[in-house]
Formats: sequence, C-alpha cells, structure tokens
Amino acid sequence: MLRQTFAALVAGAALVGGFSVLPASAEMSLDQIRAANLARMEAERINGGLSKYFTANCMHQKGGGSCMVNAGASGYLFNFLGGPPGWEVSKQAATKETRILISPDGTRVVNVEYNGAPR
Repeated sequence: MLRQTFAALVAGAALVGGFSVLPASAEMSLDQIRAANLARMEAERINGGLSKYFTANCMHQKGGGSCMVNAGASGYLFNFLGGPPGWEVSKQAATKETRILISPDGTRVVNVEYNGAPR
C-alpha cells in the first residue's frame, strides 16, 4: 500500500529544473510541521536538554515522519524513541519512549501521554 501511494505520488510529480516536485496535494500542512517541532522540543526539554537526550531520527524529518501516528480533530499525536546523544547512530538501545499530543494548530502541548522506558 505504501509503495503504491509513493509510486502514485512520484508518477504525478513534475520535473522542474532537474528536480522532482510533488503535486500540491502531497504537501504537508504548516500546522503539522509546527506540531512536530514542538513535540520534539518538548521531549528534549522534559528529558534534560540536548546535552542529555536526543530524539529518534523520524522526529527530525519534516512533520515528524513515521513518528506521527495520528492527526485529527484532537491534534497531532507523536510516538517516538529517544536516548543519549548519538544513541541511534552508534546503534545503542533507546532509553526513552515519548507519546505526546500537540494541538491541531501545532502551537501547544495538549498532553504528554507517556514519557518513560521504551515499551
């Protein structure tokens, strides 16, 4: 299913200046981008700051990548792992899992549903 969706997006892409540009329907809302940034920054804050904690790579992708598990009327829900700086690159196990809901407009933390040991 995901491959079919990606293939359909690529098939509908236009070539502009040597770069593939996805159609407008594939664009992400500014609210989702803002929500992902806020979720990442909140996790960094509650886990001791960047000198002690770093989120999974998906939270550094536009809109939270695969870490965004739901978008709806209640907001954007993200679930992701984290650990000490460099944990993912050095293939260490994550030490934290965070599940956080951000408002639909991406401007405020609604609820930190979980922030603890990976489940």
